[in-house]
Amino acid sequence: MKANPQKYSFDDSLQYIKGVGPKRALLLEKLGLKCIEDCLFFLPFRYEDRTLVKKIADLVPGERVTFTGEIESAETQRIGRRKKILAIHIKDDTGTIPAKWFRFRELYMTEKYPVGSKVILSGKPEISRYQGGGIEVVHPDIEVISLKENETPEIGKLIPVYHSTEGLHIKTLRSIINRVVETHAFLVPEILPDEILRRHKFPHRQEALHQVHLPANDLPVKDLDHFRTPAQKRLIFEEFFLIQVALAFKRRHIPKTVGAGRAFKTRGPLIGKFMKLLKFELTQAQKRILGEIMDDLEQNKPMNRLIQGDVGSGKTVAALICLLTAVENNTQCALMVPTEILAEQHFLNIQPYCQQLGVSIELVTSALPAKEKKLIHKKIQEGEIQIVIGTHALIQKSIEFKNLGLAVIDEQHRFGVLQREAIGKKGGHPHILVMTATPIPRSLALTLYGEMDVSFLDEFPPGRQPIATQIFFEPKRDQAYAILRSETDKGRQAFVVCPLIEESETLDLKTAIEVQEYLQNQLFPDLKISLIHGKMKKEERQLIMAEFLEKKIDVLVATTVIEVGIDVPNATLMIIEHAERFGLSQLHQLRGRVGRGQHASRCLLIAYSSVSEDGKARLDAIQKSTDGFVIAEQDLKIRGPGDFMGTRQSGMPILRVANLIRDIKILESARKEAFNLLDRDPGLEDPQHKNLKQTMKSYLGDKLNLMNII
Repeated sequence: MKANPQKYSFDDSLQYIKGVGPKRALLLEKLGLKCIEDCLFFLPFRYEDRTLVKKIADLVPGERVTFTGEIESAETQRIGRRKKILAIHIKDDTGTIPAKWFRFRELYMTEKYPVGSKVILSGKPEISRYQGGGIEVVHPDIEVISLKENETPEIGKLIPVYHSTEGLHIKTLRSIINRVVETHAFLVPEILPDEILRRHKFPHRQEALHQVHLPANDLPVKDLDHFRTPAQKRLIFEEFFLIQVALAFKRRHIPKTVGAGRAFKTRGPLIGKFMKLLKFELTQAQKRILGEIMDDLEQNKPMNRLIQGDVGSGKTVAALICLLTAVENNTQCALMVPTEILAEQHFLNIQPYCQQLGVSIELVTSALPAKEKKLIHKKIQEGEIQIVIGTHALIQKSIEFKNLGLAVIDEQHRFGVLQREAIGKKGGHPHILVMTATPIPRSLALTLYGEMDVSFLDEFPPGRQPIATQIFFEPKRDQAYAILRSETDKGRQAFVVCPLIEESETLDLKTAIEVQEYLQNQLFPDLKISLIHGKMKKEERQLIMAEFLEKKIDVLVATTVIEVGIDVPNATLMIIEHAERFGLSQLHQLRGRVGRGQHASRCLLIAYSSVSEDGKARLDAIQKSTDGFVIAEQDLKIRGPGDFMGTRQSGMPILRVANLIRDIKILESARKEAFNLLDRDPGLEDPQHKNLKQTMKSYLGDKLNLMNII
């Protein structure tokens, strides 16, 4: 029976739903479920077909099935010195099969599933690796067939499977969600225009939620698992459509909000002098994107452009030409980067050119002494400094620009949406150029940066060497270091990267300090092996990097501070300790620190025991490809969009059902529909778009910084 519409709302707490209460409400909150709306849009990630229950004798390895039986016995078993497993033996009239758990609470499991209980199980049988190759089922969903009144086993149905949390049984969670759907789905407003529903033959929103949570038994479970049913496609489209409408809305309204920008004169004499200082020709890709940027800068509205370029493709030179263009137009400019060491590297690379061109430049980080910081801030405010390079310190209230004309943001995915936009508020609506060396799949770019113009720097400078990548597991670690010796014997240099600076009680990882001492004292006492990390003082880091560039250091042991911004042409070897612990894009960035000179280069990944499935997938992907966009697609598949970009940092809207790899065609369709809609109704003022506008505001307002323009 439906709830009284005057009594209930989307924001009602789940605590007061029948069967929840205060304790379960806390468990639901761990899943992000606080209110009715959260529960309605907490969608299944797969389905179980319990319309056909098999006998144990008919189970086939690799085929997900449902079967019933009686618990015959239960025992814990040891595998090795540390691992324990729980084996519960299930029998029916055709045979017996062990169900095994590697992660379990023994007391809870033995009390919950006593010998003699009738149970229903769903899982994927497989061949055992330990006991003579028989069939077993690992971590199945298991449920006692209750004889209590009003409780029936979930047999003869298509059963949705949700992500759960410890202490909250999946059947209980299913029961709560079913109750909310049955009694409160009527609260859900339709947000898609009628013409879109008709054109795509989508069910209405309430109906779609019913079909996804309570699927009809005649639906193919394969279609449900691959998110191909009309109801699922509708909810996927809706999610993308909301984001794309918001981006289209933002693109149309932000220029009006911030006012007119300043048109620059481009390709002036200062740029000509700089080009003569360069010892190399720009690539065709660099010339192409600079043409696109200069066309933007010549307009009287602020540029809003993203440059995507793989590691070593020449973004810094392109950025410097843009900065000098701003200087030539008598404005200040800023280059904002996420870390102090990257800011230092940019400063050291750019400063020599600025000195020869008579351009004032300064480095601003939070680590500056108070007196020096105050003096630099004063010079920026008075316009004495033309180019300012710094970290997020640039957006602090204490920094005021006299005339900021251009802001360049490097490695932009490490900044939050509001941080990126804060630098733009430091001047009179400056031009904005953002850059990333992390290639972003097209689907993610359309989702995150739909309001921006995008340029692709897809060509490397001549002479860049291909980098061969090899994996060495711990027993063959010495072979990797033998390669290091062979490289240093040729007069080359090497990086060795470790994930931690010093020993951790919780993570058994090789540390940078340990590795540096081991290499220097035990393996290579004749070599100069130094250590660099983020906790060092700026002057100390700069001295070490200068010595490394001057070939006074043979091997540089480092933490991930060297991930970006370091260019050492004589470095031909990158060794990454505990490579299984690094993200795929991070491995790609680190590998890009070598191969910058005329010599062939290698990247050696040293992995240790107990590599996870995701870890194996990352190592396999990085070994097979050096193409940043191929790697980015793999990274997105492995980690998902939130983790790929860092949900909190990027402002990535949380996708509850859509998948950026699987659903790229739906995304492109939703984008086309969204931009067409905004062409017809730029302010979403049509009464039939009222629900759409309100939902966009509540769902995406903070994430995409829409509140000031809706």
